[in-house]
Formats: sequence, structure tokens, C-alpha cells
Amino acid sequence: MLVQKIIVGSMVIVSLASCKKTADDTANVPAGPQFIKYTIRAGQQFCDPNDFKQTDYTELKFIARFDSSAVYQTLSQANQLDINKLYGFSDNNAEHQQFSARIGWRWSGGALRLFGYIYNNGIRDFEEITIISIGEEHTCSIKVTSASYIFSVGNTSKTMLRTSTTATAKGYKLYPYFGGDEKAPHDINVWIKEL
Repeated sequence: MLVQKIIVGSMVIVSLASCKKTADDTANVPAGPQFIKYTIRAGQQFCDPNDFKQTDYTELKFIARFDSSAVYQTLSQANQLDINKLYGFSDNNAEHQQFSARIGWRWSGGALRLFGYIYNNGIRDFEEITIISIGEEHTCSIKVTSASYIFSVGNTSKTMLRTSTTATAKGYKLYPYFGGDEKAPHDINVWIKEL
């Protein structure tokens, strides 16, 4: 019995010693913001995760990366021109279909296109910003002024009207979303890292 206790005690000591962290263990943990993988499941429009977060922005800046799941074909040919949503925020302390600014995206004409996508007092508008490459990281931002949203992807920018009355963009975060009229034809993944 005494021998068993000595053996068990020795095993515990060896086990605890082998769990000790060294400086090299923490060197591999990256500092700063990390990418979050958002997935829009086949047959859905909203992504996972999709938590409610209040916002108050003068600028939302992030890096986005798409994989080949961004290539899709809609059931109705007309819906191929619908703009999916990448990331953004509601504004003016209102629902997003009243006041909001987002970067949108779609696969059309054999390319992945990003858009400035807004609602001002319930009126929707959008403008193409640029074409991006799949698999690469793209720095994006939405700056807020008293009268405009400035959408940037890399070195390309578009300015669009802002009619919100709040000094900053007050509302809630808007996450990746598929559609338009149709739901995702397959799982779609996008990685976003806020800066």
C-alpha cells in the first residue's frame, strides 16, 4: 500500500512538472486582434456567430478574407446581381433598413466585387468600390462624417451621402449576410479582423 502511494505521488509530481509553461509556449500566441471566421450555412442568410453589439463609430476598419466559397450561382439569374453584406453598422439609433452603412459583396461577371451599401431614411443606395481577389487579405473601412460615408478597400475609396443626425454612427453591428431574395446555395465562409 505504501509503495502504491509513493508511485501515485511520483506520477502526480512528474505530471505537474511536464505541464510547466516556458517562455517559448507564449511566444506562439499572436498579440492583438484575431480573425473571426463567419459562416453563412447553406439555406440560410445570417451568419454564425451573429451577436448583438451596440456601436458608436467614427470609423470601422477591418481586414476581410474570402475563400472559394464566395463563388456561387443563384437559382434565378436576376438574383446574381443582388448584393450580399460583408460588415458594417446601423446608424442614427435606428433599424438598419432605415439608416446604415455596410460594405457589400457579390460574385458576378467572374469576379468578387465589393460595394458601398447604405440606407438613408429607408432609401437604399449602393456603389461598386472595387474587385478583389479570393484568398487574399483586404483592408476595408467605413469612415463617418456629418454628411458622408467614405468606403475604402485598399487604396480605392467611394464617398456616399449620410443623412443621419447623430454626430457619430450610433447603432448596432451588422455581420455577413447572404441575399437578396435567395438564401446561400452552400456554406460560405469569410474571415474578418477588426483593426
